[in-house]
Parts: sequence; structure tokens; C-alpha cells
Amino acid sequence: MSGEPYGFDDDEATRRLLRSQPPRAALAWAGAALSGTVTAVWPLRGGGASAVHLLRVERGDGPVERVVLRRYVRPELNEEEPDIAEREARALEFVADVDLGAGVSTPRLLALDATGVDAGVPALLMSRLPGRVEWAPPDMERWLDRLAGLLPDVHDAPLPPAGLIRPYAPYRQESYEPPGWARWPSIWARAIEWFHRPTPDGAGPNVFIHRDFHPGNVLWRRGRVTGVVDWASASVGPACVDVGHCRGNLFQYGLEVADRFTARWERLTGASYHPWADVATIIGSLDELRDEPPPHPERSLVEDALAIAEAELGRDP
Repeated sequence: MSGEPYGFDDDEATRRLLRSQPPRAALAWAGAALSGTVTAVWPLRGGGASAVHLLRVERGDGPVERVVLRRYVRPELNEEEPDIAEREARALEFVADVDLGAGVSTPRLLALDATGVDAGVPALLMSRLPGRVEWAPPDMERWLDRLAGLLPDVHDAPLPPAGLIRPYAPYRQESYEPPGWARWPSIWARAIEWFHRPTPDGAGPNVFIHRDFHPGNVLWRRGRVTGVVDWASASVGPACVDVGHCRGNLFQYGLEVADRFTARWERLTGASYHPWADVATIIGSLDELRDEPPPHPERSLVEDALAIAEAELGRDP
């Protein structure tokens, strides 16, 4: 929920941490994993949890290969989630067998350094997918159609074996104080109460979910979706969680755009969107909303969405 596309509004400290040249040890590990040598490196924009770079790898007389190196460089994240790279690797291996439709791919896992013993920090090496992120679509309705159309295939995947993919849990926050810009603190207080309750039965059955589904994790080429990336948060939980998370990233275009996306998903699946997912998304972003407030127009949209969801939950028997 940001006025700038996610990962494209870096401050200087973030740029140094995430976009600077990877250390030699990480490049040596990546090259060795492919039995080659890294000869060029380019930072890839988008995302704030890890440093992502495109690598050019030469393998003797073999073909030149371009691959993606993802390094988890934030110490606080590695302390909180020490298995994050390993979890992502398991998710990539699982989703490799999931059919997301013609022409839609997921990154192929090439190598894993789960603890950072060789790369310096937990790291993964993945195949590069064609396409780029699209935050300013020339045709909004077609864009929404394609976004919504991806989710049923994700959620129709067979349930992963027990223990392979973690169960869904809301994102814990450092503080549950409403943001200082809140117009209606009482609505935030009631929503926070809902956030701490168990997932409601009406949210739907548990399925395989991306957990971080939004336009910044979908790649496009010539108007077609080519890939879905960033599976580190993959979970087993209600499908509406993915819908809600994407809605939160669509608020910047207006609540009506988020609602049109949701209506498309409902038509495709025959399911009804549960307003609890808006609460889980917004309160699950509370630290960010408080510490890095969105632009003023978006603040009102976020709070309006929360008020609508809280009111609908209040009518739920």
C-alpha cells in the first residue's frame, strides 16, 4: 500500500543495501553452482526484503546464461525468519509442477545456500523469466482480467505434503497502535480485534496460496503474463488472502479498481470474497502504514476500505 510501485521508491540507504554490487563470495558461489564464471551483474528493482541481481554467467565453451541471484541481506529479517531462503526453495520446487496456464512460468531453482555459508547471507540462484512488471497498464480492464485469472490456477494446485509449505498466519506487527493520520481510531481498534481472532470459517477452505500476490510479482510481455515470481511467503490458507493482498496493492488506483479485480475473481471461482481478508491485509501492514504513511489520497482509501470491511464483519452472523 504505497503511492509508488513497491520497490521503486528506495531511499539511499536501501539502494546501497539492495542494489549495490554483490560481494565476491556471493558471485563466486553463483558461478561455481553453474560450473562457470560471473562476468556481468545488474541490479533488479522491486521488492524490499532482499537484494536481487541479474547475473551473466559464462561456462567455458558452453552457452552464456543469464540467471537471478537473490540474497537475504536484512539482518533483522534473517533473525526473525532464519529459514526464509530454504522455505522459498521448497516453494519453488513445489510450484514448478503447478500449471499456471499457457505461457506462464515460475522461476526454476538452480542452487540454494540456506545459511549463507558460501554466499555470505542466505541466497538462492534461480532461472530468469522473460517479461517485466507492469504498474501503469495501458488497458486497465485487460490487466485486471489477467491478474484475477492467475489466482484460480494457483489455488487449484494439490495441497502440498504436510510440513512442506507453512500454514498461513497474519503478519505480526511491532505495534498495534493505529496510525497517527487515522480519522476513525475506533474503526481501527475494532479491526485490530478482528485481526487477532482465529481465521473465520467463512474465509474458505485451505489451499496453496502465493501469500504475496500483487502486480509487482507478475511479469508481462506484449500484453501477456509470462511469469509469477517471489514465492518466499507461499503458504497454505484461504484463497481470499491472495485476493486481499492484491486488493491492498490496488487501493492506490481507487477502491473501485480493487473491487473490479475482486468481482472478476468471484466470477471465475464462484466464491464470495470475505471482508476479513481486507482486515488481515491492512492491519498486517500497520507498522508500514504508521512508519511510512502512504500519500494523503491513499490514506483515505485504505481507511475507507477498512471501515467497509469492519462494517460487513459486524453484520456477519
